[in-house]
Amino acid sequence: MTKIEKNMAMASAKSLRVSPIKANLVLKMIRGKKAENAVNILSFSRRRISLEVLKILKSAIANAENNHQLDIDKLFVKEATVGKAMVLKRFRPRARGRSGKILKPFSSVKILVEEKNDPVNSKEELKSKEDQSKKKGLQPEKNEIKQVNVNNNDKGDSDGTKN
Repeated sequence: MTKIEKNMAMASAKSLRVSPIKANLVLKMIRGKKAENAVNILSFSRRRISLEVLKILKSAIANAENNHQLDIDKLFVKEATVGKAMVLKRFRPRARGRSGKILKPFSSVKILVEEKNDPVNSKEELKSKEDQSKKKGLQPEKNEIKQVNVNNNDKGDSDGTKN
């Protein structure tokens, strides 16, 4: 949980009739995405809870625009969390006088959107950092991939069995 700053807005919903695991599957699709892309993903999702999450996301975007005067084109989903709420417990009669427990879980959802800086500026900042490192004589790190040959037949058996 992060502290809400000036360039952030939040919206939440309590007592959604879905299990937290199923709600998390939907929230996983929108974490870290731009707000516009997240709205599109949720509107075309086939899961039942995605419409409820879409309402929460639109509310967070509206809060950002109206309450915090943020630019909605620069918003992205910083945090999308789900938590447990109450659980309705029901019982169903089973064979030989026994009963089966039926749990109907509820969950609470919180979506936090943040205004991201212009990506053009961040690219320029990266270039300036690279230029500074070149002036100092430092080389940027390069990812090296080593290729390793693996021989399955260590003993040289022709039939391919180990023993």
